[in-house]
Amino acid sequence: GGGRDATDSGHCCVLWDAGSNSLWSPADSGVLLRDPERCALASSLWFPGKCSSFCLKVVLVMKSRTEYLTFQLPERMGFVNITEQVARIVTESGVQEGLVLVNAMHITASVFINDDESGLHADYRRWLEELAPFDPSPSRYAHNRTGEDNADAHLKRQVMGREVVVAITKGKLDFGPWEQIFYGEFDGQRAKRVLVKVLGE
Repeated sequence: GGGRDATDSGHCCVLWDAGSNSLWSPADSGVLLRDPERCALASSLWFPGKCSSFCLKVVLVMKSRTEYLTFQLPERMGFVNITEQVARIVTESGVQEGLVLVNAMHITASVFINDDESGLHADYRRWLEELAPFDPSPSRYAHNRTGEDNADAHLKRQVMGREVVVAITKGKLDFGPWEQIFYGEFDGQRAKRVLVKVLGE
């Protein structure tokens, strides 16, 4: 199946087969309940087993939420703190324990985690320009010989990264000190999307 989660109580057991979305009793191999998501609001369910006790199964249903954020920066390179937008999506998802994935959906943009400090952002700009200077001509970058002019933006994105994954604990983003989530733009002045996907219980 799609992975089985077993819970024992006394001498009997109930299995939730995520693949078939069913609760099974190994004692008689019979389906006890179809569509356990309908029972998500119940904290626990009792099922009689073929033994002297009852089988207790806590149904934990995986929740998910997907949203897309759109950014269009007026400058060629810039950084936007998107922590509040991500935190809002996490809150609206209802997930208390899980993970949130945040990734740029364009190959000249980035998502990363660091401090929200203007000096650091200025250092990023200077450092990235030193690593991969903007040069639209075909002389420096082979990529620009294809008719493009943004080879430097691809290289900057490679350095800064595509995505971050943040733990969700008690319904909140579980950050270390000073950590914030940023969108990084390296070929701006056009709309680009960021995917936010929340998974958990």
